[in-house]
Amino acid sequence: MIQLQTHVIEGQQLGPHLLITGGVHGDEWEPMVAIRRLMRLPELADICGRLTLVPVVNEPAFVRGNRVADDGLDLARTCPGKPDGSITERTAYALTQLIRLADYYIDLHTGGTALTVFPLVGYVLHPRADVLEKQRQMARAFGLNVIWGTDWRLEGRSLSVARDANVPAIYCEYLGGGGCSPAGVEAYVAGCLSVMKVVGTLRVPSPEVESLLANDGTPTSSAGAPVPTTVEDPRPGSGHMQRCYPAPLAGCFETAVELGQTVEVGQPLGWVVDPLGRDRREVLSTQAGMVLVLRTFPSVKQGDSLAVILEQPSDGKR
Repeated sequence: MIQLQTHVIEGQQLGPHLLITGGVHGDEWEPMVAIRRLMRLPELADICGRLTLVPVVNEPAFVRGNRVADDGLDLARTCPGKPDGSITERTAYALTQLIRLADYYIDLHTGGTALTVFPLVGYVLHPRADVLEKQRQMARAFGLNVIWGTDWRLEGRSLSVARDANVPAIYCEYLGGGGCSPAGVEAYVAGCLSVMKVVGTLRVPSPEVESLLANDGTPTSSAGAPVPTTVEDPRPGSGHMQRCYPAPLAGCFETAVELGQTVEVGQPLGWVVDPLGRDRREVLSTQAGMVLVLRTFPSVKQGDSLAVILEQPSDGKR
């Protein structure tokens, strides 16, 4: 059985148990750096309750510098896992045990080496109203540009484990593309501190921590938006980024849009071209909205996701 490497801070006062994880995919660097920075903050030695920090959940994938471990399974589609399964199934099982012990959960991500994601914080549209409202509060406190509530029925994820355990949970995405954005690290540190303040883990922040936060407890990082775009989309499959705009053939993706750009129905998102340029296929947007996710690693296999468009359903805007 796998034991994840954790950093646990026990407070001297009663309070909630907050779990923060990074590295569910082995090629997502900003979460790992941000959580290691949180581990070094002396101000967190005097929290209320318990804080469990896991910088790298998927160590086998991290060692490979890859999204997944040797068995090829996506950890974010393998939960709750198995104690005696493959390496990813065992890792998923260990993560599941941690999530079930928490009172609140933050899962930090990026687009990895292949994708970039416009800064967002998301949650599932939990069927329990009290859990859903706590998730909304956490998402607003985190302070990224987009807040996205999506289908609660998707399985295999860290948030589906939290959903079943009625643990209020959010996930965050910030760029990616193979680098490590200093602004993304800053936004993640500030966002986590802000959520700690909202849920009661960090009741009396030090002046150093307060300098990262606005008076209302939201991050003042440049990544934060004064009025974030908030969309709640209950349609089946919403939030499943890997299904969107699959590459029509293997080859090279030449993008025609930028991350965060607004597009219309029928607008070209780019082209997929075979190695010799003989087969060039245009990929058109079937939606109107903002480019939320964009593939930045040009080499694609047939079926690879190329983009995600954030629509604003008429009944989904809060």
